[in-house]
Amino acid sequence: MLVKIFGSAVFGVEATTITVEVNIDKGIGYHLVGLPDNAIKESSYRISAALNNNGFKLPGKKITINMAPADMRKEGSAYDLTLAIGILAASNQIKSNKVANYIIMGELSLDGSLQPIKGALPIAIKALEEGFTGFILPKQNAKEAAIVNGLEVYGIENITEVIHFFDKNEPLEQTIIDTRAEFYKNLDNPEFDFADVKGQESVKRSMEIAAAGGHNIILVGPPGSGKTMLSKRLSSILPPMTLQEALETTKIHSVVGKVKDSGLMCQRPFRSPHHTISDVALVGGGQYPQPGEISLSHNGVLFLDELPEFKRTVLEVMRQPLEDREVTISRARFTVTYPSSFMLVASMNPSPSGYFNDPDAPVTSSPSEMQRYLSKISGPLLDRIDIHIEVNPVPFEKLTEEQQSEPSKTIRERVTKAREFQSKRFSEHQNIHYNAQMGVKQIRKFCQLNDESMNLLKTAMERLNLSARAFDRILKVSRTIADLEGLEDITSTHISEAIQYRSLDREGWLG
Repeated sequence: MLVKIFGSAVFGVEATTITVEVNIDKGIGYHLVGLPDNAIKESSYRISAALNNNGFKLPGKKITINMAPADMRKEGSAYDLTLAIGILAASNQIKSNKVANYIIMGELSLDGSLQPIKGALPIAIKALEEGFTGFILPKQNAKEAAIVNGLEVYGIENITEVIHFFDKNEPLEQTIIDTRAEFYKNLDNPEFDFADVKGQESVKRSMEIAAAGGHNIILVGPPGSGKTMLSKRLSSILPPMTLQEALETTKIHSVVGKVKDSGLMCQRPFRSPHHTISDVALVGGGQYPQPGEISLSHNGVLFLDELPEFKRTVLEVMRQPLEDREVTISRARFTVTYPSSFMLVASMNPSPSGYFNDPDAPVTSSPSEMQRYLSKISGPLLDRIDIHIEVNPVPFEKLTEEQQSEPSKTIRERVTKAREFQSKRFSEHQNIHYNAQMGVKQIRKFCQLNDESMNLLKTAMERLNLSARAFDRILKVSRTIADLEGLEDITSTHISEAIQYRSLDREGWLG
């Protein structure tokens, strides 16, 4: 008897429906075709044990299973439940009249219990698009899949629940989530707050500007000056995520199995990889491509602590995603694209010893050591970072003062207002939402300068020997500073402040 049952495969952040054809005929054997990987080939042992331990068995006949489309590589153990139900239906151990109405996915344990899978959200989205009645999957993934309204989602703990559902019409408990209510309930609960930071007013100001315009920023200062502490609080002043951004972010994290119990990710992600990370782990890829840290930071913050300690090759592969806000991974048979619109926050010591330009500390690094240390950061990479800011140690008097610092909530209100200003400005531009995303045409249109501002910028360009890309960065930052003040025109004051945020372009830095 031939039975068709449906599973799903995830490529990039999109799912593709897989048709599993199970045919049972005279003879003996178990034949699995359609480019399955080793994890799928091993499924027969898990399926056999799970069925035996729950009062069922593999039929002692010739079992042929085709996973179509047959020219697409399938991977992972999430097809165990799909294959098991298909075998039971094809061998008449359960009724087969309803199995084709559902996407069925799950990894089986030997006792028949279900283990969680990856990519539940994109699979659910695809199931709804293609008109399936529902999605049967492990209970641990049910909330994640139930984000998709209009699709029946059934989270199960053991294969017997599915068998009784199809064979005896015993109802399964449907998981229902009010996506909007879940979103707004968990929206505003930042873990860190700028109220904890004493002093560093100029750095806070630069981070407010970075948040308001979506600009990349690098903090340069000696050990203990608060670079990491400040960086961890940047996400707390970013505007709250929209529901669309929350869905996009959850979709990416779903692919790698990193969605938490709540299902929908409502807080902007903050990723902080160690400096020993490989280029594949950072940008994504591998034999079976997976999103890297830059995609897991989509709509959030990627923090690279001690930037010169990262391998130069790792930093260089980040240049294209920083510019295009997406990363494309090509293989011989397919190409996948992951979104990577993130804010880069980097920190570094000014020298190997950490105390370059500090009058109170001896310079313990030789010129050659300085050159080796700073040469790991290329000029083109720095050009893609809009704001460079020096962070000095906080004086004892500031550390001990009792006056409360400005909380993140207050700063976020100003940032959100500036973002709304930008959103209206770019309403006719589909892929531009804030100043850092502006291209050359938008810069020329929205960053026009008067003669005084133009002369000031010209002088700075000549004295600091800035590149054309740095010129655009200064215009973008000055546009954001004006937006924070609610002004339509960019003044020389805005240009002057924006020029100050190019510290690493000054003489004495990076050669």
